[in-house]
Amino acid sequence: MIKLFDSHCHLQDPRIIDMVPKIIKTTTEAGVVYFAVNGVSEKDWHLVKEMSDQYPCIVPNFGLHPRFITERTPNWLKTLRGFLESTPPAAVGEIGLDKGSFGRKIDFADQVDVCRQQLQLAKELERPASIHCVRAFGDLLELLKSAGPVPSGFILHSYLGSAEMVPEFAKLGAYFSFSGFLMSMKESKAKKMLKSIPKDRILLETDAPDALPKLSNPDSLYLIEKEASSADGISSGGINEGNPSEKSPVEDKDNGKQAQEIHNHPANIQHVLSYVASLLELTKKELAEISFANASRLFSYEGSKVLQ
Repeated sequence: MIKLFDSHCHLQDPRIIDMVPKIIKTTTEAGVVYFAVNGVSEKDWHLVKEMSDQYPCIVPNFGLHPRFITERTPNWLKTLRGFLESTPPAAVGEIGLDKGSFGRKIDFADQVDVCRQQLQLAKELERPASIHCVRAFGDLLELLKSAGPVPSGFILHSYLGSAEMVPEFAKLGAYFSFSGFLMSMKESKAKKMLKSIPKDRILLETDAPDALPKLSNPDSLYLIEKEASSADGISSGGINEGNPSEKSPVEDKDNGKQAQEIHNHPANIQHVLSYVASLLELTKKELAEISFANASRLFSYEGSKVLQ
């Protein structure tokens, strides 16, 4: 069976957390060996840690997403350090910069400062970082250059930047991860960008429960359906707002109503694999092997589950 590594998702999201056992079972049967589960705020880091303790397949990530920096406590950085130091398998994420329609409402200088502090922590602890970037790639590049190389590497998750920026990010240690959002980019542009990326820096992800792939035959999608009510907690929903397909609801073909409570399933990484492989003119097996090796290398640090 093809082995896959979902390099960025949010299984702790309250919209789906109560269905995690079933989700993990279905997804591992589809070939996923590891899930890099990213926290987004102080309110969900404990959920990510608990999930990691319960499931060997979950690689925990702790970080403060730019959307939630206004909610941080005075001791947020100390708390984050505590989670990372007490959880050897953990990486840093989700962190980043956002100038999308939601991100524009949040002071950008504050975003840069919070992101810089988390990058410094990742460097100090020798952990990789998973970075969110919406309409701020120039700013992120400037920040990374001023902060210096990240020896343990970093992920540009759901990358939708230009081909022209790839070499500079790669020189600084970037890995480029692709989700269903890529399917909303013009195909010729996506192909040019993908072909500019060194093969040893390509990753695949789902960003579940968001980034539902856009397929000509949506009947082949794995979907997570649930009741309108959701678990208490903080939702990662909309944190990638600014990507072309953000929050694009599935249409109910029978009555034309929007099925708002249908979310992306991490088993849909198979569709991401197929699409990216087709643009790169590789077989699915070839790309699966390349991306799995890349993710395994990135997430192999002292204490990592991938090394066990």
